[in-house]
Amino acid sequence: MRNDIIVLILTTMVSFPLGLALGQAWLLPVLNALPVYVVLVHRLRKGERGGAVRTAIWWTAALAITGTTCLAVWPGETGGLILGGPDYQTRMFDWIRTGGGPEGSLSLFLPRQLLQLAVFAALSLATASALSIAMGAVMLNYMSFYVAELLRAGTPLWGVALLGWQPWTISRMAAFSILGVVLAEPLLSRLSASARENLSVIGRAPYYVGALSGIAAGWVLQATLAPLWARWLRALLP
Repeated sequence: MRNDIIVLILTTMVSFPLGLALGQAWLLPVLNALPVYVVLVHRLRKGERGGAVRTAIWWTAALAITGTTCLAVWPGETGGLILGGPDYQTRMFDWIRTGGGPEGSLSLFLPRQLLQLAVFAALSLATASALSIAMGAVMLNYMSFYVAELLRAGTPLWGVALLGWQPWTISRMAAFSILGVVLAEPLLSRLSASARENLSVIGRAPYYVGALSGIAAGWVLQATLAPLWARWLRALLP
């Protein structure tokens, strides 16, 4: 593992408790996103598209694990510090207990996720992914809040570990990580001579295919598995 990835993981781990301690909800995703953006831009300027994608995926995993752990053990109230956290947690708990709501309905979750995808793509193109990565941090954080609340509500640790992060969510977040990298390239190539020299349009297509395939796989997994997932969690949630 390269040194910059190790530093990225460590700084991401530090960013979460630091953001919670500072007590500003808007600041937490900024602190979370800053380390990965620095490394991502550095790698793209060197022409390391694959390395930038791996960076983004490592960051996504590190933030999800760190966020869930910190929120599960944090001694104070965290609901007001996680943008969208309480609303998402309420919606997910309602889905677990009733099987209803957007999580388990293709006709309800697909329009919402298409809108998120459109906003993410637009922010990536307009800001060389600076704002879309912050948006990704917001999304990861409110998902982490929900998973941590499962544990706080009395769901067994093994159940949270196996069922807290759904496979469709993992697939979608990995896909967004890839998409954020390749959609940063057009503007970054205009702003940076080294990126313009080292990055070629040729070679982007497989990453677009991988990202869109991951998003589509997430939709299929969610439509197929969500009812079963809700029943499993319902049996564990007190």
